[in-house]
Amino acid sequence: MTRKQYTTEVGGKTLTIEISPLAEQANGAALAKYGETAVLVTAVMEKREGDFDYVPLKVDYEERFYAAGKVIGSRYIRREGRPSEEAVLSARLVDRVIRPLFDEHIRNEMQVVATVLAYDEENDPDFVGLMAASIALGISDISWNGPAAGVRVAKIGGKIVVNPTSSETKNPECEMEMFAAGPKGKINMIELGGKEISEKEIVSACEAAQREIDELIHFQEKIIKESGKKKAALKLFEVDAEFRAEAEKFLREKIESAIYKPNKLEYTEAMANLKAEYFAFISASEKFDGRSANHVWEEVIWEVVQKNILEKDKRPDGRKLGEIRKLDGEVKLFERTHGSALFIRGNTQTLAVTTLAAPGAEQFIETMEFTGKRRFMLHYNFPPYSVGEIGSFRGPGRREIGHGALAEKALRSLIPSQEEFPYTVRVVAETLSSNGSSSMATVCASALSLMDAGVPLKKPAAGIAMGIVERPATSDQRPEYKILTDIQGPEDFYGGMDFKVAGTRDGVTAVQLDVKIRGLTSEMIEKTLAQAKEARLRILDFMNGVLPSPREKLSGYAPTIIQLRINPEKIGAVIGSGGKVINGLIEKYKLSSIDIEEDGRVFISAVDRERAETALGEIKALTREYKVGEIVEGKVVKLLDFGAIVDLGGGKDGMIHVSELKNGFVKTVNEVVKVGDFVRVKVIRVDADGHIGLSLKQME
Repeated sequence: MTRKQYTTEVGGKTLTIEISPLAEQANGAALAKYGETAVLVTAVMEKREGDFDYVPLKVDYEERFYAAGKVIGSRYIRREGRPSEEAVLSARLVDRVIRPLFDEHIRNEMQVVATVLAYDEENDPDFVGLMAASIALGISDISWNGPAAGVRVAKIGGKIVVNPTSSETKNPECEMEMFAAGPKGKINMIELGGKEISEKEIVSACEAAQREIDELIHFQEKIIKESGKKKAALKLFEVDAEFRAEAEKFLREKIESAIYKPNKLEYTEAMANLKAEYFAFISASEKFDGRSANHVWEEVIWEVVQKNILEKDKRPDGRKLGEIRKLDGEVKLFERTHGSALFIRGNTQTLAVTTLAAPGAEQFIETMEFTGKRRFMLHYNFPPYSVGEIGSFRGPGRREIGHGALAEKALRSLIPSQEEFPYTVRVVAETLSSNGSSSMATVCASALSLMDAGVPLKKPAAGIAMGIVERPATSDQRPEYKILTDIQGPEDFYGGMDFKVAGTRDGVTAVQLDVKIRGLTSEMIEKTLAQAKEARLRILDFMNGVLPSPREKLSGYAPTIIQLRINPEKIGAVIGSGGKVINGLIEKYKLSSIDIEEDGRVFISAVDRERAETALGEIKALTREYKVGEIVEGKVVKLLDFGAIVDLGGGKDGMIHVSELKNGFVKTVNEVVKVGDFVRVKVIRVDADGHIGLSLKQME
């Protein structure tokens, strides 16, 4: 099989791109290798135009367990099923980079599929998959305005590291991990998690990423030039000029009065009425076409919204460019839940409910990339009624998974360690009403809910969504743009970006950037972050008025958890044969659970604290390690010819040899002690097999 190989260095390691007959029936295919991680990406396009009102692009990310040398699944099904959350997030990452670079008039259905063929645990497949996707599209006959590239950037020990290994990002000294991507000279996608990183540090990291991105694009241009196909001549969607003029004339006379309303309810009603009137009018045209009518409708709204913002600083709801919508909120909405909070910003409402559970309630995750437990979980729901629609409930989709992961990332570094707070923590955010950035409202509501539950958050966090309106440069005009704070529906849908920033008073904990324009310059990113910080601090001031700090006491409905640490060698004594001892303790004291970690940490969970403390005492007795010279107490339970057996509690006993009963000659054991006597004795011997020798005479 003939193949072409191209190599370059990224982050001190070799990236290899292989072009070969693999997947030869796809329009384009590329195999990328980095370390021992390998990802095959294919790009396919339908030959005929479809009946769509949008660019019909699908991006799928396929994990293969064999890539990591794993055989996982249920007992009866040992094959890959629905995508894991990590796979969904990886697919979204690639999608968010490549989608803005397609001509918006393409109506041919397209699909990009990234299949992970090998995974070496140190080199993340996202970087490899995005590179292969860009090259697959670049060398194909699919029309695309790439190439694009992305790199992972981390701040570790005060230094910026490009494409760090997984081990490096897990280092406690890792303060920030970011994936940034885009075309040459621009950033069009950011995914960042950090430990209160400054805006200045983020800008510096983006500039470092941009340098690497531009180098990778230069590398791709060589491959595309040598191996690329001629681009197919597509029939792009186009509105008839006469029909456009007729439709635009009708809309331009009426559209502004419908767009500019103080809230979403009035906006939605006015726009629905105008659209019905518009379609009733335009359907009488001889050249009426539903797709064309919809296209002109969206285009006119887009032009009006953008023009008024750029030229008059006029936003649809009348706010100033840097103004936040009205805020409202409250906590402790329900007695039975452990913590709850409602956060309202304009017409966006999010209810967050916190539940505390024992460590055993941690989520066990087994995917291609990760096997382990998750102690803090944040789940986001977006029911159809939140936007006034009717729909089905089929479990989390890409939106729910993506928004939940972003909010969880914003709060994860602020959750106390298990040693400080030994609970499993789950937050569920219900979007009750949505008009822009429900994910950032989720950060605010969740932080309040956690504090209401008594979770000792290191600091509260808040989030804000930023937008942009841009007029690109022309031959006789410089480029112009304006940044918008707290974007709502029309500004999100018709604007150029959705730049979400979350954090505390002292720094940023999460960033997510999506764009509809080609991308952002370093200057745009810097201005957006500065404006977002002002908004975040104002929201945190409001939240402080709702609940200034975590509650000192947990809800009476939350479990009590007591923890201790035992010698790992004693774990078997607590569990017992077949779990007899541990299950007996749970039943005896009516406990919720007893969870034991391999390092000897024991967590006792119960509704009643007194029962948990009693069980704690018994576990301490079970695992107690006796030392020579120690004074102990116990009851005599058996007499032998050569001594007496004393019950020390916790299933342990010791023997007082006849020679250690008293000073002088002892004729029979029962002349000194009897069964049932309570004695205070000294430990004089602890054998390797656990036998304990006691002395009564040394207490005289």
